[in-house]
Amino acid sequence: QVQLVESGGGLVQPGGSLRLSCAASGSIYRIRNMAWYRQAPGKQRELVAHITSGATTNYADSVKGRFAISVDNTKNTVYLQMNGLKPGDTAVYYCNSGPPSGPIYTWGQGTQVTVSS
Repeated sequence: QVQLVESGGGLVQPGGSLRLSCAASGSIYRIRNMAWYRQAPGKQRELVAHITSGATTNYADSVKGRFAISVDNTKNTVYLQMNGLKPGDTAVYYCNSGPPSGPIYTWGQGTQVTVSS
């Protein structure tokens, strides 16, 4: 099995920044095609950003220009740099494999991001 542990969330004011981390461990050989998802109360989980094995990145229109996904293969860790945070970004953020085959791993606990003044 693969374990995914998200961290780095918190309470920030609008315009603030956070850096989320997702540490992968267990039976995974190498992280590839990873993604960040988020789920707000009353909303379906949505894909926020993903990065392919070739390091190509893709972002939801709502976060483009503000968020940046990256991966450190030596640490099996995926990051999400979040700048210019808005109240609409408030959600629990999760990592997992990305499309088209993903998400395929068991979801971690996620990390709460709250943007409020």
